[in-house]
Amino acid sequence: MTMDQFPPIMFAGLVLFMLIGFPVAFSLAALGLASGFFAIEMGWFPAAFMGNLPISIFSILNNELLLAIPFFTFMGTILEKCGLAEDMLDSMGQLFGPRRGGIGYSVIIVGFILGAITGTVAGQVIAMALISLPVMMKYNYNMRYATGVLAASGTITQLVPPSLVLVVLADQLGRPVGDMYKGAWGPSILQVAMFAIYTFALTRIKPDYLPPIPITERTLQGWSLWKKCLRGIVPSAVLIFTVLGSMGGLPMQDSAIATPTEAGAMGVVGALILAAMSKRLTTALIWEAMSGTMRLTAMVVFILIGSRVFSQVFQGVDGSMWVEHLLTGLPGGQVGFLIVVNVFVFFLAFFLDFFEIAFIIVPMLAPVADKMGIDLIWFGVLLCVNLQTSFMHPPFGFALFYLRGIADTLFKDKRIPVPVKSNDIYMGAIPWVMMQIILVVVVIFLPQSVTMFLDKKVEIDIDKVTIEMPAEEAGPTVELKPGELPKPKEESPDSAAADEKAAADEQKKIDDLFKK
Repeated sequence: MTMDQFPPIMFAGLVLFMLIGFPVAFSLAALGLASGFFAIEMGWFPAAFMGNLPISIFSILNNELLLAIPFFTFMGTILEKCGLAEDMLDSMGQLFGPRRGGIGYSVIIVGFILGAITGTVAGQVIAMALISLPVMMKYNYNMRYATGVLAASGTITQLVPPSLVLVVLADQLGRPVGDMYKGAWGPSILQVAMFAIYTFALTRIKPDYLPPIPITERTLQGWSLWKKCLRGIVPSAVLIFTVLGSMGGLPMQDSAIATPTEAGAMGVVGALILAAMSKRLTTALIWEAMSGTMRLTAMVVFILIGSRVFSQVFQGVDGSMWVEHLLTGLPGGQVGFLIVVNVFVFFLAFFLDFFEIAFIIVPMLAPVADKMGIDLIWFGVLLCVNLQTSFMHPPFGFALFYLRGIADTLFKDKRIPVPVKSNDIYMGAIPWVMMQIILVVVVIFLPQSVTMFLDKKVEIDIDKVTIEMPAEEAGPTVELKPGELPKPKEESPDSAAADEKAAADEQKKIDDLFKK
C-alpha cells in the first residue's frame, strides 16, 4: 500500500464508524491514533509527528472564541425555561388568531424572535408545541400543516443570529463571527418570508386547512392585548440588539465594541434580568441551565479533541491534497463544487449532528473552497442553511422526534383529543424541507443574499497608484559665462573621511563573518 491510497481508506473508516453508531468523538480519536501508528510503521511520517498532538490539542482549547459557546448556551437555556415563549405565543396567537392561518403566522414570527435569543431547537419546538398544538387541534387546523409549521419554525434558530452553528463555523473557517452573523440575516429573512408566503397561499388554496379563530375567543382586547405583545417583544429586541450590536453582527454595522465571548457574557446578564422581570428566576432554573450548558460544552470539547487527532493524521498522509484533487476536478467550477458539497452535507446530516459536521467535514472543505475563490462567509452561511434541514428531514430529524414526544405527552395529559400520527408528522415536514432546500439553491445562485449586508471590500488598482516625492530645495543660483561648464560639487574633507571609515567598517564585518 502507498500513502496516496491511505486517505480514502481513512475517510471510508470514518463513514463506517459513524454508520455503526459509536460516539463520534471517541471513534475519531481511536481511528486517528490507529491510522497514525500504522503510518509510522509504514514510514510515511516519523514518530515525532504524533508527539505534536498534545500541543495541537491545547492550542485549540486555548481558543477564546469557543468560550462564546457556553455563554450563548446558558443564555438560551435561561430564556427557554423562563416562560418567554409561552407569553409571546399566547399574545401573538390572540392578535393574529381571527385571521385565516393566524396561529401559523404567530408560530413563524415567534419562532424567528426566539431563534434570535435562545438558539436551541429542542426547547423552541417543545415550548411552541405545548402552547400552539392544542389550540390548532381545537380549531381544526390541518394536522400536517400544524406539525410542519411547529417543527420548521423551531429549526429557524439554527440560522438566525446569534446561532451557535454560526459561531462554530466562523471558528472553523477563520472568519469574524460578526461578519458571519451579518451574512446570515438575508437568508434568515428569506426563510421567514417563504414560510409566511406558503401559509398565505394555503389559506387561499385550502381555506378549510387553516380556519380563523372566533374573535369572541380572545381573553384580551385592545390596548391590554397590545401591551402583552410588546411586553414580550420589546425586551427581547433590546437583548438581541445589545448582544449582536456589541459584536458588530447587525446589518449595515461596520464596527464592534466587544468580542463574541464578551457579547455572550452580556447576553447571560440580560437573560437573567428578563427572567427576574418575569418573576421566574429561581435556583432550580439556574441549576438546570448550568447543567445543560455543562453537558453541551463537554460534548463540544470531546468532539474537538477527537476531530483534531483524526485531522492531524489525515493531513500527515496528505489527505487534504486528496480532498482538493477530488473536489477541484468537478465540472461546473464553483457552482458544481457547491452543489456537490451541499448534497453530500445534506445526506451526511441524516446521521451526524451539526457540531460533528462542523468539526470534522468543514476543515476538509474550507481550504478547497478558499482556493477556488469562494467567499468563506458565503460558504459558511450556505452550509448553515443546509444544516438546518438536518432537524427536519424524515425519518431522522430531531425536531420531528421532539414533536413526536411532546404530542404523546399532550395526549396522555388529555390536552389534545386524539393522538398525533407519526405519518402526519413525517408527511407534514416534507413541504417545509422543500422550502429549506429551495433556500439553499437561492443562496448558491444568488450570493448577494449573503454578501449584501457585509462590509464592502476596498479594492486598489495598482496601475493607478501614484507616489509623490517632495521637491528638493533649490540651491543658490550660479550664473555661467558663455562656454563655461558648471563646477562639480566639492566634498568636504570631513564627509569624505567619514565615508571611507564606514566602508572600512563594513568590509571588516564581512571578513569576520567569512572567518567564522
